[in-house]
Amino acid sequence: MIEIIGLMSGTSLDGLDICHVCFDRNNDRWSYNILNAESEEYPADIKEKLANAQNMSAFEYALFNSDYGIFIGKAVKSFVDRHNIKPDYIASHGHTIFHQPSRRFTAQIGSGAAIAAESGIDTICDFRTTDVALYGQGAPLVPVGDRALFPEYSYCLNLGGFSNISFDDGNSRIAYDISPVNYVLNYYTRKIGLEYDKDGNMARSGKVIRQLLDKLNSLEFYEHKGPKSLGREWVEDVIFPLIDSFKISTEDALATFCEHVAFQTGRHIKGGKVLLTGGGAFNKYLVARMRALAPHCEYVVPDPLTVNFKEALIFAFLGALYVYDIPNCLSSVTGAVSDSVGGALYKAVKHI
Repeated sequence: MIEIIGLMSGTSLDGLDICHVCFDRNNDRWSYNILNAESEEYPADIKEKLANAQNMSAFEYALFNSDYGIFIGKAVKSFVDRHNIKPDYIASHGHTIFHQPSRRFTAQIGSGAAIAAESGIDTICDFRTTDVALYGQGAPLVPVGDRALFPEYSYCLNLGGFSNISFDDGNSRIAYDISPVNYVLNYYTRKIGLEYDKDGNMARSGKVIRQLLDKLNSLEFYEHKGPKSLGREWVEDVIFPLIDSFKISTEDALATFCEHVAFQTGRHIKGGKVLLTGGGAFNKYLVARMRALAPHCEYVVPDPLTVNFKEALIFAFLGALYVYDIPNCLSSVTGAVSDSVGGALYKAVKHI
């Protein structure tokens, strides 16, 4: 058995998800138990810097990489002390600032050295860069955990800042990003002072703008086959200008984009049980539209702990695979030239 704290910070900027998990390995079968989990809300200054880090100077970026790592390490140390636990490792995703796999480049901020130093726990981070160096997309990484930890589902669909799906296709695990979700929805609610659209009520009160919907569904990205991933750059360069060009109400923008997400999702699911996780699983209007457009599917929204912390859980699992020297990046998913063991380990000086 091995105990790992998984950390996840998504593009929706909700906060830092902290998930303490115990993994057991029996031959090639894995089981898990979430022992403790909570989300650390970002202070306003951290949230602002994460949202704008792509525009920082080299010095500002390097300094914030350290500062954010210190923030993470202190948050984990507080979590560990409050729960009186002694995990073996931390597995930190960091926060994605740049993701351009076509240029063999991706960057997740949050110094692993600082996390290890502040927490006193050996820290594994930087999970994506090896795959990108091997000509992969560096994403999605969650499917290796989907296959091992949730084998009873035909599909695993996460609705976070972006939606991503994974499923078995013969002997291979296939996964890719489908569309933006909360990165777009939350952008428009924040423009009117709300963090998110609770239960999708604003979207429900709006109307779908058919001309905008058609343009969204016709974007070139949706015609690409094979492994593909999305980043904030594409949304900011393509999606936001397109929606803004229509000069519509926030409610109509939300309704139209929910319809877009539901339509794109339905194109990729042929039937069976679908595990639905991520913050978007709480958007009742969005889920209702997904069910309406794909009546042949059984969308299953699990317990809130799994919905909220599945990505942190799986990054803890990626850390476990790293420790056991088992590939945690699948070339069948990312398009890399080979499977790889992604990650970098920072050894801690144990706190007395």
